[in-house]
Amino acid sequence: MDRRPVVVAAAGLVPLVVCLVLTVVWSSVPAVSAALLLVLAVVAAAATGIRAAGVVAALSSALWFDVLLTEPRGQLAITSPADVEATVLLVAVGVAVSELALWGRRQQDRASRTTGYLAGLVDTAVSAMAVSAPDTAELTTSVALRLTEVLGLDGCRYLAGPPGDVAEPLLMADGTVLRTGRVLDVSRHGLPVDAETALLVRSGGYVVGHFLLTAATRVVRPSADQLRVAVLLAEQVGAALSPA
Repeated sequence: MDRRPVVVAAAGLVPLVVCLVLTVVWSSVPAVSAALLLVLAVVAAAATGIRAAGVVAALSSALWFDVLLTEPRGQLAITSPADVEATVLLVAVGVAVSELALWGRRQQDRASRTTGYLAGLVDTAVSAMAVSAPDTAELTTSVALRLTEVLGLDGCRYLAGPPGDVAEPLLMADGTVLRTGRVLDVSRHGLPVDAETALLVRSGGYVVGHFLLTAATRVVRPSADQLRVAVLLAEQVGAALSPA
């Protein structure tokens, strides 16, 4: 069930409730303190991670601050320049806080994803080192599944030996993707959908195999961190295999 409409509606109602409560104790609560309390309501709405909730809370706070807590009461009008300034700042600060909260959540989510990818890399590396004579098919299948998950691919498969098509897109060791000698802007255009991207597996200085990364049904835009983790996974496979 989508909770967004409920959260947005609550974000609009909470400032009204706060202002109604403040009307009862208005004589003891300065306008600045009232505005700060409303900012807290906006921060709480923004913390949900829904941009609309933070914006609605900011606009609702300004509206009810004007109607209920400034002169003339009960009207959408302000006579005091100080109250006008407080209302404008309330909206500006509210929207700014919403954007900052959303940015913080995005950074946190990105850090969590990176941590998960690296944790997966460590698990694969430990598994490879724990087995003195690893089963090649089992290892490459496991890593292919992990690559599919990390990069958000439609699929991934491992083939022994170097790629047969030299024009095939190639994921390089530095995380860039080359196609016919040209670096592709993966973050903007995504991985190629008309061809599989090869990720080489080297062991003892030789190319012993390669993974084919398939992104055919939709545009996949892996980040630089995701691409680097993919390269590291291929390196771990190479370290576990013996050169032909």
